[in-house]
Amino acid sequence: MMFLPSKKDLKTALEVFAVFQWPLSVFIIGECSAFVTTVIFVNLYLVVFTSYWPVTVLILAWLAYDWKTPERGGRRVKCMRNWYLWKLYCVFFPLRLLKTHDISPGHNYILVCHPHGLLSHSWFGHFATNDLLFSKIFPGITPHILTLGAFFWVPFLRDYVMSSGACSVSQSSMDFLLTHRSAGNMLIVVVGGLAECRYSLPGSTTLVLKNRTGFVRIALQHGVPLIPAYAFGEVDLYNQHIFTPGGLVNRFQEWFQSMVHIYPCAFYGRGFTENSWGLLPYAHPVTTIVGKPLPLPKIENPSQETVAKYHALYVDALRKLFDQHKTKFGISETQELVIV
Repeated sequence: MMFLPSKKDLKTALEVFAVFQWPLSVFIIGECSAFVTTVIFVNLYLVVFTSYWPVTVLILAWLAYDWKTPERGGRRVKCMRNWYLWKLYCVFFPLRLLKTHDISPGHNYILVCHPHGLLSHSWFGHFATNDLLFSKIFPGITPHILTLGAFFWVPFLRDYVMSSGACSVSQSSMDFLLTHRSAGNMLIVVVGGLAECRYSLPGSTTLVLKNRTGFVRIALQHGVPLIPAYAFGEVDLYNQHIFTPGGLVNRFQEWFQSMVHIYPCAFYGRGFTENSWGLLPYAHPVTTIVGKPLPLPKIENPSQETVAKYHALYVDALRKLFDQHKTKFGISETQELVIV
């Protein structure tokens, strides 16, 4: 008799597929320079040696015409944010999104997310999809997840990324969203960035935040509140091998980060089967707590001292949020946030 998978096995397989596509997209972007070079040579081949040159011309013409869209609010596709695939994605871990205060749709906000983790799985599930019912948790609020400009360099992939509501994290993009759109916009910024990957270890509470002040400056320039958010469990989704400090591999990691601001990590998780090794995240619960908005005055040209003052207030608000909830998620009362 032919073996037929059970409904449970099929559901598990679909959950794994849903999660797999996100790291796959990230790895494509991680190899973006090589990928873009390949795309360029393929298109040159089509133009010079085949009769399919009109395809290349149309793609490049569209890319040139649409180049600024990621900095002009993007192009979200509501039906794609509501895909059943994303529901499976969120169930895999599972992910949970909780708020501590109501957010008025009469204002714009910058939601500052911590920690980055290795692949920011929770932030993608929370804000690039609607399967955690973001629209019901925060009625009247439109999330705009901000990410690296490299995500928008590749034809077709850029449209897929923008369909989730993602935009460029550049200052011009943030300025546009905060000035050329009506109220109710929430800009999602993961400020630790790729530099924080080196600290993404199970049980770690280290954040790259000490010198990250750009988000505070932009919030002051537009007079919008900052909202701290912490994802408990994000750093537990992968293991990471730590090389000997000062050793050859570690020196290469430090050099690479100094050159391209990306820390190459030797991380691993599970494979396509539960007990195998691979690059899928572990099925570990992640709960994100969204804190109280921190109001900021509008100052068009804030001084460095002013930025530092409100940065310190933000860090205090983040620490308070973390301390209020940490013991609920297996973190000891004595463990504190480490800001580097």
